[in-house]
Amino acid sequence: MENILRPLIVVGGSVILTLLIGWATDLLLRKADERHHETPLWGLLRRARVPYQLVLCAALLRGSYVEAQVFPSHRAGIGRTLTLVLIGSAAWLVIRIAAAIVETSYSRYAHARAQRDPARVRRVRTQVSLIMRVVSAVVGVVAVASMLLTFPEMRAAGASLLASAGVLGIVAGIAAQSTLSNMFAGFQIAFGDMVRMGDTVVVDGEWGTVEEITLTYLTVRTWDERRITMPVSYFTSKPFENWSRGTPQMTGTVFWHVDHSAPVEAMRERLRDILRDCPAWDGRAYNLSVTDTTANTMQVRALVTAKDADDIWTVRVEVREQMIRWLADEHPYALPRVNTADAALPPGRDGFPRPRPTSDGTPRRFPEQPTKGL
Repeated sequence: MENILRPLIVVGGSVILTLLIGWATDLLLRKADERHHETPLWGLLRRARVPYQLVLCAALLRGSYVEAQVFPSHRAGIGRTLTLVLIGSAAWLVIRIAAAIVETSYSRYAHARAQRDPARVRRVRTQVSLIMRVVSAVVGVVAVASMLLTFPEMRAAGASLLASAGVLGIVAGIAAQSTLSNMFAGFQIAFGDMVRMGDTVVVDGEWGTVEEITLTYLTVRTWDERRITMPVSYFTSKPFENWSRGTPQMTGTVFWHVDHSAPVEAMRERLRDILRDCPAWDGRAYNLSVTDTTANTMQVRALVTAKDADDIWTVRVEVREQMIRWLADEHPYALPRVNTADAALPPGRDGFPRPRPTSDGTPRRFPEQPTKGL
């Protein structure tokens, strides 16, 4: 009877004690979150409840399973399993706590600078994301190494592994050259402020917004909701357009091809009226000029401004549509057209060239020009 009750008491007590401590800790964190609404730290720490309880339970069982005499014949296997669970849950808990602290620090920084310097907020967000990925990778590698070292066979192989580390490092460096270059490029992007999450970029003719940056790849969301994934080394080796670099304010152009008789001054006034009714225009500047001419049309260019890339697109399409509609309704003659009518002759011309007079003043006639009466 004792052989049955003792394991049940030890295992059941460890589980119940774990649940009670987890519930009490969660209650304290919830009350702290209700008192301090200005910081999300306590709410984020509540997400670590599961790994926290796993650490408690594994630690309690690891320290008492020998006394409980649970499966004495499998004592070594049970102890190693509990150790592996303890190491894995501890690594999980460390990652959750680090993520909560980093996210809280970023939230405070973003809240303080979101209105004054949004570009720097995006830069810090990029750096924070990459730092968290590095921390997670380091903690994961340390946890896996610690788990492997719990096996005696791996301890014996440790010396030989260290002895061949130099050769293995050279081989791995050659084999993973592209991966390593992408990782270093990721650090260069994060701390060199080349591109940040949320930036508007043009890559290979595709216009989009940077959605995700990792240590090895970068994802751009295009205007039509497609995702373009490319290695981060692309941005360190090839030129690209970053419309969010510096100030987000932008100047856009709109072109029309109109007839030479188009009322340019009236188009300027109409452009002003269109922009006044367009909420996306920031009111900084506008202009309309004739920039080129051809045999059939002339090119008219309008310059407009907006506070960012999204608004400049809205202003351009609005101005283009409203101006064409106004020309079609009010000045249809100003739209480009193909002339198929006969050309009008200048006054005094009858369709034939005028002959030069002779030396005595009498008009000279060409042989092919008919005389009157014939």
